[in-house]
Formats: sequence, structure tokens, C-alpha cells
Amino acid sequence: MKKDNSITQYFGVNLAELLSEKILTVAPDFDYKSYIKAINKKAINLGYTQRIELHANELHNFLPEDYEASVSILISILGEENPNETGMFSSYYWVMPIGKYVELFGLNSFDTSMRAIGEITKRNTGEYAIRPFLKKYPDKSINQLLIWANSNNFHLRRLSSEGSRPKLPWSAKLDTFIDNPEPVFKILNILKEDSVKFVQRSVANNVTDYLKVNYEAARALLLDWSKSSNTSTKWIIKHATRKISI
Repeated sequence: MKKDNSITQYFGVNLAELLSEKILTVAPDFDYKSYIKAINKKAINLGYTQRIELHANELHNFLPEDYEASVSILISILGEENPNETGMFSSYYWVMPIGKYVELFGLNSFDTSMRAIGEITKRNTGEYAIRPFLKKYPDKSINQLLIWANSNNFHLRRLSSEGSRPKLPWSAKLDTFIDNPEPVFKILNILKEDSVKFVQRSVANNVTDYLKVNYEAARALLLDWSKSSNTSTKWIIKHATRKISI
């Protein structure tokens, strides 16, 4: 695929202009000219994930130094929540640098960052941003995921599973719960009868990950679930074992 036809093209100076337009509505002193200039100069030859990180770093350079103030600005520009299971990487692609911002700069502000991740995931996803918190604050972060697992919002329920996957694609391995997966399995047990396919698929993928990193524990979980007659649970089991037998 040619570079100008790839996803990379959406994360250059055009995204800087889009984010600037949104930020200026709530922070009129934002130095958008310097932000756009920095992106224009540094984004050349970077891949799209590198560009997302570049945007996060430059936003950090030009937004208020105080993290709470900066996050407040960024969350205020998110707009309406995504009502659909799709669209997170098309209609809401521009939110990705905001998630990266929280991931990179919010680790010392747990409560504020959790609120931000919750809002981000209702439009795009907080599955990457949550992972450093799971490593640094495993108990507090699992408790937050348990709250989200019981949410009426399916984006939050999906995040509670997707963010805790040990082998999430495009992310570093989360080894915090590999030897003792019970905290994660507690989340999955809440979600195993979820009626939303978006959530079901995430639960299945989480279990598939565990079949690769802690086979016996994942197998025991699936054998327990196999006693259920729930159609959602049956679909999750089938999807989780489509490439790995138990």
C-alpha cells in the first residue's frame, strides 16, 4: 500500500489543524501555530503510531503544564459519545492522541486519568492507555475495570476486557496477571453473558490470549463456562477456541 493511501496520512499536519480547531473553542490561548508547525516539521517519515505519540508529546508541550488542566481541555473537546460498535478508528480516529496523552503523562494522576480513559473509550478506545496503570496500580486498576464491567455502556464493558488482555495487539505484553489470572477472570465472568457482540469478541480474545500464556487456567475457565446454556457464553467459547482446542 502506498504511503499516501495509508492510515498514516490522517495523522499529520491535517490532524494538528483539526485538533487545534477543537482546542481553540475551549482554550483560545492555545499556541496552535507552534503546534501545527512542530507536527509539520517532525511527522515526515514517521509511521502512524509514531505520529500519534508525536501529537501527544507536542500537545504536552503547548497545553498547560498542569496535567489536570490539560486533560480537562482535551476531554472537553470529545463531543458526543459513539453510539455504535463501529467507527472508533474512522469517525473518532482523531481521539487517539488524547488517549496516548493520558498514557504518557497521566500515570501519577490515577483518578483523573481513569475518568479521562472512560470518556475516551466511549468514542475511540482506552485499551492502550489503561495498561501502564494496570502495571503500576494493579489492584486499583482492576477495581476500576470491575466497575466498568458492570456499566450500562458497552464501550466501557468492552474496555474492561480488552484493556486487560495479556497479549493485546500493538501493545506491550501485560504479564501482571499471567501467573495469577483470577483478577482478570473475575472481569470475564461478569461479561461472559454479555449480549453485545463487540463485548463478546473481546472476552473471547482475552481468553484466547490466556490459552497461550496460561493454558491450564484458561482451560479450566472454559470448561466451567461450557456448563452454561447461555447463547452468548457458547459463542464466546467457540470463538475463543477457534484456533486452539481445549
